[in-house]
Amino acid sequence: MNWRKRVVTFLPKGRAHRGRPVSIIVPALLILTMIGCAAPPVKPTAEPPPAEPAAAPPPAPPEAPAMKPTATRMSAQDIKAITAYHNKVRADVGVGPLQWSQALANYAQEWADHLAGTTCAMKHRTEPLYGENLFQGTVGAYTALDGAKAWESEKKDYKGGMLTRTNWQPIGHYTQMVWRNTRMLGCGEAVCDTTLIVACNYDPPGNVLGRKPY
Repeated sequence: MNWRKRVVTFLPKGRAHRGRPVSIIVPALLILTMIGCAAPPVKPTAEPPPAEPAAAPPPAPPEAPAMKPTATRMSAQDIKAITAYHNKVRADVGVGPLQWSQALANYAQEWADHLAGTTCAMKHRTEPLYGENLFQGTVGAYTALDGAKAWESEKKDYKGGMLTRTNWQPIGHYTQMVWRNTRMLGCGEAVCDTTLIVACNYDPPGNVLGRKPY
């Protein structure tokens, strides 16, 4: 293989914390359990005394139309292929199929575009809402489906049982693919120079230390 033309880039490993989803890298995976938090109620304040009538303010300018989320640019053929491959990998271990989510796909596309427009390298969202796998390879030599195949290749290193601090690093991309509680999948892709960047998001996220993927 001519590695000057066919290159896949990998990121350094992240750290994991017990009881929380783990961050796995490239093709890469970052999982965080999001804990909801509501703001405390605010005590009502006393009503102010009536004010003198004021001149009517000038009419406000019309509001700009809401920005639409970035739509995935992944082709219908690639969407079908990467979803089918995920579901084959899941069926191999007796786990139910994933459904394609356009909302997740748009979310993934937004991040792929961000990476392609900034560093051209893989980096995870600082506050992700979903499970995340990233893949990077040379345009023309690799496709989004190759990303899924690369993630599945970690299967050989999974010996069964729950995820721990010592076993999650080489298998986290694969275990997210087959995480039993995950139901939805969405992916996006972008090109920076000669580099293809693929991002996939998963809902609910997997890879929680102390739990089995299936």
